[in-house]
Amino acid sequence: MIDLANAVRATPDLPREALAELLAHHGENARDLTPTAFSVHDADELRAAVVRITRVLTETDPDRAAEELNSLLAAHAGPPRLSRHDGHPWHLHVDRGDDADWADWFLAAGALALAQILTEHGRITWGECASARCATLYPGTGPGSAQRYCSAACASRERVAAHRRRAKE
Repeated sequence: MIDLANAVRATPDLPREALAELLAHHGENARDLTPTAFSVHDADELRAAVVRITRVLTETDPDRAAEELNSLLAAHAGPPRLSRHDGHPWHLHVDRGDDADWADWFLAAGALALAQILTEHGRITWGECASARCATLYPGTGPGSAQRYCSAACASRERVAAHRRRAKE
């Protein structure tokens, strides 16, 4: 989800082929990513879904994030069901069924994942890098202090810049 969001933020008209590559990189089956199974229309709908979930990924208020997640789940999720396919072990699906379109699948699964993180940690752990020169989204799924930067490099760059500002003063 984060990789798709970062890719679409960087290239809003990311081509179907690039989206298919990202999906394949994250375990989607090649037969589900052919131009027939994952069409240009599907890619357009998926990009729109990514933009929608990005609103949650950039939200800093847990209550507003929860409201948006509830909205996504109400609009795109079906009853929870266990699924086992393509050699994967049993896992939970909340999409409307095996024939759900890519956008509904993405929004239902993404909302469920973020809702699980929010309820497990009681706070938003994901976000947008706080570096002024970076807008990368990060998952931040671990416990501990809230993460502010997408990487150690961005955090270090900001610490050095703050040190240099203080030294000038």
